[in-house]
Amino acid sequence: MDAGFGLPWKVAMGLSEQQRSTTWLARGGLRPTRQRLALAGLLVGDGMNRHVTAESLYAAVGVSGAKVSLATVYNTLRAFCEAGLLNEVVVDGARSYFDTRLDDHPHFYWEDSHALTDAPAEQLVIAGLPEAPEGMAVSRVDVVIRLKRA
Repeated sequence: MDAGFGLPWKVAMGLSEQQRSTTWLARGGLRPTRQRLALAGLLVGDGMNRHVTAESLYAAVGVSGAKVSLATVYNTLRAFCEAGLLNEVVVDGARSYFDTRLDDHPHFYWEDSHALTDAPAEQLVIAGLPEAPEGMAVSRVDVVIRLKRA
């Protein structure tokens, strides 16, 4: 499975990985700890958007040489979500992906490879949503289109 961590994440584009990571964390009001910087560097260091699971990010951390436990990866991803830096996309009860792209957009979930990718937003038409119950507001609508071989 491609977790989106090819060679390009190691290449700085304009800002350095460190600068981009520090700025990203500051935008969420988070202190740039060693672990957060290591994970932020893998998530946004190259300026590219990606969808990761905690396990795929943990594997990428191991390859990078940083020392971060799987529990820290889970906790940090949750903190990034709470800070508004990531969106969690749940594809089933047992699998969550974390998306660095924050605008409203649909996703394809590839059942054979367990990959999550962006789907073309311009092709999605939502005619309407049900009214939210009294005292509630819609915070987000997740559209996950599950794909399997025909």
